[in-house]
Amino acid sequence: MENHRTIFAQLTDFLPQREFRACVKRYRGNHKVKSFSCWDQYLCMAFAQLTYRESLRDIQACLRVSESKLYHMGIRGKVSRNTLANANKVRDWRIYADFAQILIQQARALYAGDDFALDLDKTVYALDASIIDLCMALFPWAKFRKTKGAIKLHTLLDLHGNIPSFIVITSGKVHDVTILDQLVVEPGAVYIMDRGYLDFARLYIMHKAMSSFVIRAKKNLKFKRLYSNTVDKTTGLRCDQVIVLTGYQSHKDYPDKLRRIRFYDAKNNKQLVYLTNNFNLPAFTISELYRCRWQIELFFKWIKQHLRVKKFFGTSSNAVKTQIWIAISVYVLVAIVKKRLNINLSLYTILQILSVSLFEKMPMIQAFSSNEDPNQQDDLHNQLMLFD
Repeated sequence: MENHRTIFAQLTDFLPQREFRACVKRYRGNHKVKSFSCWDQYLCMAFAQLTYRESLRDIQACLRVSESKLYHMGIRGKVSRNTLANANKVRDWRIYADFAQILIQQARALYAGDDFALDLDKTVYALDASIIDLCMALFPWAKFRKTKGAIKLHTLLDLHGNIPSFIVITSGKVHDVTILDQLVVEPGAVYIMDRGYLDFARLYIMHKAMSSFVIRAKKNLKFKRLYSNTVDKTTGLRCDQVIVLTGYQSHKDYPDKLRRIRFYDAKNNKQLVYLTNNFNLPAFTISELYRCRWQIELFFKWIKQHLRVKKFFGTSSNAVKTQIWIAISVYVLVAIVKKRLNINLSLYTILQILSVSLFEKMPMIQAFSSNEDPNQQDDLHNQLMLFD
C-alpha cells in the first residue's frame, strides 16, 4: 500500500529507470561492479542533495542509521564512504549527464504551455555562464587564475518554466562566447545574451539558421544608421534604428542589417543598447525580452544556495561533474513532481519539506497538501517563475 512506502521511494517512482539503465549500459557503468550499482550511487547522491548533506561521511551516517529502510528506498548495496567516493571518482559522469538530459526533456514538455512574462508564441532562451570557485590545492586540474581554481557552468535556460535545456561544464578559463559553437540553434527561437557573447560571425550563423537574438551592444560599436522608427519615449525607449556595421571585420562577419534599440532604465539610471536581428517585434517588447534575461541569474543564484554545487564530495574532475549533474537532475525531478502532482508550493518549500520527510511513510502528496495555503504569498525573495 502507498502509505507503507517512504516518501523517498515515492519520489524515485518519477525517475525513468529504464532510460537510466540505458545510460549506464552506454558507458559500461556497472562493468565489474558486484554490489554498489550506478543506481545505488545515484540514489545516495540524490539523497545528499535533498537533505543537504555536507560530506561522504555525513551521507554514510544518515543512511546507515536507517539501514532497514534502504532496500525499500531502492538502495540495494551497502552504503560506505569509501565505496561511494570510488564510484564518484571512476564511474563516467556522462551517465548522469545523459540521464539529466532525459529528465530535462520531460520537464520542458510539462512546462511548455506555462505562461511567459511576455505574450509570445516563441521559445525564448537565456544564455549565460556562472563560475564555481574551487581550491587550487585540492582541484589542480581546474586552473582559472594563477592562484585560483574554478569551473564554469554554461547554461541555456528555457524561460517557459525556467528549465535548463543545455548545460556544459568547462574549466574557468573557457570564454563564454565559444559555447555558441556547441549550440544546436533552434529555428524560430529567441536567444537572449549579455554582451560577453557578442561575436558577429557566430551571431550571423544564428541569423542564417532562422533564429532571433537579443544582445547588449558594446560602447565602441561602429555602425551607420539607415533610418529610425518612431518610439514612445514615455516607456523608456530612446531610439529604434536600422543599422549596418561599418567596422571592417564586423561588417565582414555580419553583412546584413541589424536593429539597434536604446532604452533608458530609470530605476537603475542606466542607458542600455540592444542589438537584434528581429524586425517584427515592437521595440518595447525587445527591451522587455532582455529584462527577462535576469531569470538565468536567479537560476544560478538559486541552485548555488539550495543545491550542493559549491561543496564537493570528491576532488577529481569526474567526481565534480558527477555531483553537478546529479544536482541538476534533482532540481529537474522536483520540478517534474511539482507539475505532475499540481503542488501549489514554491520549489524551495518543496525541497524543505522533502529534506525532513524522506523516511516518512505516508502518501507524498499529503506531506505537501498540509502546507498549501492559497491565500498566503511566499515571501521568499528572488523566486523564479517556476517557484511562484
